[in-house]
Order: sequence, then C-alpha cells, then structure tokens
Amino acid sequence: MITKGIKELCEQAEREIETMDVEQVMKVMNDENVQLVDIRDIRELWRDGAIPGSTHAPRGMLEFWVDPNSPYHREDFASGKKFIFYCAGGMRSALAAQTVHNMGLAPVAHMAGGYGAWMKAEGPIEPKEAKLPKPK
Repeated sequence: MITKGIKELCEQAEREIETMDVEQVMKVMNDENVQLVDIRDIRELWRDGAIPGSTHAPRGMLEFWVDPNSPYHREDFASGKKFIFYCAGGMRSALAAQTVHNMGLAPVAHMAGGYGAWMKAEGPIEPKEAKLPKPK
C-alpha cells in the first residue's frame, strides 16, 4: 500500500524547487542563460508540438543525461544555464526538477501548468516531426 500519492509528491517537490508560471517563462525563454527542457514522451511532441528553443530530454533518461559520470551524459546539462522543465500539465516536471536539483543541478525550476497552460496562454509553439530511419 502506498503511503504518499502523486499529489503529495508534487506538492513536496514544489516546496523544494522554484515554480514559474507561463508568463514568467515567456519573459525569460530567449535569455541565453536559460534552457527550457521538455520532458514529455516523444509521441507527445510529435502530436502537440513544443516550445521553440526547448530541448527534449525524455523523463525516463533525464537522470542519465544529467549525470556527468553516466555513459549517456549530455553536455547540455553541464552548461551552467538555468534549466526550466516542463511537461504536459506540470506534475512530471515538478518531480523531474526536484530530482535533478537533488542530484546537484542548479539552478532549476519547473513551469506550472506545463505545455497545456502554455498553449492556453497562446505561447509560441513549433511542430516536431518524427525522425524516421533512412532506408538502406
């Protein structure tokens, strides 16, 4: 039996990390010291698009990409930029930002309401096309 549900986990995460609303993210999205990180599943990006300039780091690989000692490490996460994580509704990104914060990545934040709130606020979006393997 679980003793703490997803609602409590997300509330705890938001007490530990910075939460930014869509308007705040829109103001800093073009700052060269800020990197937006989309942690949604790739199929969500293909279906719904993404925020221009954001990088995709699927939630299932995030810790591996952040850890410099991992064979999957991505140099993007060693840039010293502020990382603002987002997902579809703001729950996965709260947990993701808390996790990488606990790993030592700083500064980090997450966007409340996620991509759904971004679209509702009519923020800019761009399509993400599936990259299919080249035929032999």
